[in-house]
Amino acid sequence: MMPTLNEEQHIRDCLESLLTQVEPCSAEVMVVDGGSTDRTREIVAEMQARHPCIRLVENPGRIQAAAVNLAAAMAADDADVIIRADAHSQYPPNFIAEALAALRETGADSVVVPMRTLGKHCFQRAVAAVQGSWLGNGGAAHRGDSPSGFVDHGHHAVFDRRAFRALGGYDETFTHNEDAEFDHRLRESGRRIWMCRAAAITYFPRERPVALARQYYNHGRGRGRTVMRHRLLPKPRQMLPPAALLGSVGGLAAAMIDPLFLIVPLIYVGICNGFALAKAVAERDACLLLAGFAAMIMHLAWSVGFLGSIAAGLGSPRAATYAPFEARPAALATRARHRAGRDNDGSGG
Repeated sequence: MMPTLNEEQHIRDCLESLLTQVEPCSAEVMVVDGGSTDRTREIVAEMQARHPCIRLVENPGRIQAAAVNLAAAMAADDADVIIRADAHSQYPPNFIAEALAALRETGADSVVVPMRTLGKHCFQRAVAAVQGSWLGNGGAAHRGDSPSGFVDHGHHAVFDRRAFRALGGYDETFTHNEDAEFDHRLRESGRRIWMCRAAAITYFPRERPVALARQYYNHGRGRGRTVMRHRLLPKPRQMLPPAALLGSVGGLAAAMIDPLFLIVPLIYVGICNGFALAKAVAERDACLLLAGFAAMIMHLAWSVGFLGSIAAGLGSPRAATYAPFEARPAALATRARHRAGRDNDGSGG
């Protein structure tokens, strides 16, 4: 299943890369669209005419969490595996086979994969350079070239459908970080997550600074909500960006008393731009000089979202366990409604 919202640039290539990996009679490909206003739905409809296994489904909730939950509820009764594929990515020819094999052979309840970033345009290449480095990901396992093994979290790929439904699926109050929040509940239930290096995907980052800032602000806000909801202790790498933000703001304020305090934000800016210079020289790509700027956008936007979410969550009670699908009449009603209209929604067989 593939959540989409205005993905006309990527949807055709993404679907084509996956369709070559499935047998039409043994799988259905759900494109769950959150109200695209570009040509995404038109492109999917064109492909649907040639590939009857594709189903185009409306996602009234718009966000990814709602899309995945809807697909998990609507899938055929005998479907025991959910494969999540995000449209902003490129999938290798062995993606499905490797991920399914890992699910079977390891006994895991979820298989995640590493993300390798690739930029086509100038600023996008700079963002990709940061996201693939320690400066941008803090050593997150799924953002590097990590070996296969059991992990706490990763880029979602394959789920055991029964486990996903038993835990209630994604929490639809999360617009971002729904995957990490779900992984926490999955581990708390005694289930396990396997990182499959052989099924690593390529991810295309945001192409514009404003879009990048918005994305990372939302990621930070979602991470802060997860921390507060489950009363988690943030990892050291998650506290470095807020430390950079608070240190820089504090240094600028204190510099009005003593200019020496400017050394704090200058050190931070120097680290980011030093990284950019080194990457540009090593890769012989002048566009990578923008990597320092991209890194600061990512760090500071994430920190503002994270700290704001932490502040908003102070004093709030710990949330109860998210209800399983069987205890959520709304989800079942949605499933029944869509099943009743299957012949009329342009979804094919």
